[in-house]
Amino acid sequence: MALEPAEHGFSSYQKKALGAAAGGLGLQSMSTMLLSFVLASMIVDFGINKAAGGFISTITNLGMLAGGILFGTMADRFGHAKNLAVTVAIFSVATACIGFATGITAVYVLRFFVGVGGGGMYGVVMSIAADAFEAKRRGRITSWVTISGQLGAIIAAIAAAIIVPSAGWRGLFFFGGIPILFAVWAWFALPESDRWKAARAEVNTNSSEKISIGELFREGRASVTLRLMLMATVQVAGYFGLMNWLPSIIQQQAKVSFAGSSIWMISTIIGMVLGMLVFGQFMDKIGPKFAYGSFLLASAVAVFLYSFASSSITILIGGAIVGFFANGMNAGYGAIVGNLYPTRIRATANNIIFNIGRAVGGFSSVAIGFFLDNYSLLTAMGFLAALYILSFLTVMSLNVQKGAGEGVEEA
Repeated sequence: MALEPAEHGFSSYQKKALGAAAGGLGLQSMSTMLLSFVLASMIVDFGINKAAGGFISTITNLGMLAGGILFGTMADRFGHAKNLAVTVAIFSVATACIGFATGITAVYVLRFFVGVGGGGMYGVVMSIAADAFEAKRRGRITSWVTISGQLGAIIAAIAAAIIVPSAGWRGLFFFGGIPILFAVWAWFALPESDRWKAARAEVNTNSSEKISIGELFREGRASVTLRLMLMATVQVAGYFGLMNWLPSIIQQQAKVSFAGSSIWMISTIIGMVLGMLVFGQFMDKIGPKFAYGSFLLASAVAVFLYSFASSSITILIGGAIVGFFANGMNAGYGAIVGNLYPTRIRATANNIIFNIGRAVGGFSSVAIGFFLDNYSLLTAMGFLAALYILSFLTVMSLNVQKGAGEGVEEA
C-alpha cells in the first residue's frame, strides 16, 4: 500500500488509518468519560463516601500508566493495528462489565483495566497516524485525531442524557461496551503500514536492536525524552487544573450560576477544538518549536490574565481564549513524538512520554486546591502560568525542525 498519494489528497490506506486513529481515540474518550455522568449515583448505590468515589478516577489513571508501559513496546514489536484492536477490546469489555458490578472493589478492578486499554491505546493511534503520513503533514493529522477525543466526550454526554433516565448507570456502562465492534473491525480490516513493516524487518535483521523502554534513553535520546515528559506533564497539569477547578471557582467567586458555568464549559471546549485545528496547521507551516513556543507564551499570559476576569462576558470569552491556547497544543504531541523518534519505537515513545505526563500532571488539581485554600486565585493561576513558561524554555531547547522526521536527535 502506498503511504503517500501521488497527487493531492489521501491514499486509501491513509483514509483508513486516519479513520482508525480518530475512531479509536474518540471511543476511548467516550468510554472513560461515562463515569463522570453517573459517579454521584454510584456513590449512593454502593454506600461509599466521596473520597472512595474519587478513587475510581485515580485508579483509572494508574491503569493508563500501566497500559502505556505495556502496550507501547508490544505495539512496536507485534504491530500497531493489532494492538489497537486489543486495547479497544480491553477498555470496551471492562466498561461493559462495570454494569454487572455488585461492589466498589469490582468497579476499581474494572476501571483499572479501562485505564490499561485507554492508556495503551494512545500511543498506538498516534503511531498509526504518524506511520501513514510524512512529517510535514503530521501536525494537522494528529490535530484531527485529538479532536475526536472531544467528540467522544460529547457522545458520552448525549448517551448519558438518553440512557440514564430509563436504564440507570448500569445501562450506560453496557452502552460503553459497543466499541468492541470497532475492535473486531480493526483486527480483521486494518493492515499494518509499510513503514512499520520495514522498520520491523530492520529490527529482525539486526538482532542487536531490541525494542524496549530503554531505547528512549539511548543514542542521545535521554535528554529529549525527559524534556518531552516535562512538556507533557505541563500540558496535562494545565488541562486538569483548569477543567477540574475553574467551573467551581466561577460559581463561587464570580457569582455565576451552575447553568452559567455549563455554558462556560461549552465555550472553553469550543475554544479547545478551534485551538487544535489551528495548532495543527500552524505546526506544519512554521515547525513544532515555534508553534509550541508561541502557544506556550500565549497560554501563560492568557491564564494569568484570566484570574482578573469578573464579568460574565469576560469569563466566557476568556475561557474560550484560555482553552484555545492551553489545550490547542495537545494536538501536536503525537506529531512531535512521531518526528523525534524512529518508527520502530514510536508507540513506545508516545505511550511512555504522555502517560507519565498524565500521571504526574494529574496532581495539579491538588496543587491548585492548596493555593486556593491558602493563598488566592491569582496565585493559583500564576502557578499554571509559571509551568507554561517552564515548558516554553524546554521546547526552545529541542533540536527539531519544520518537516523533519524519522528519528531526529538532539544536537
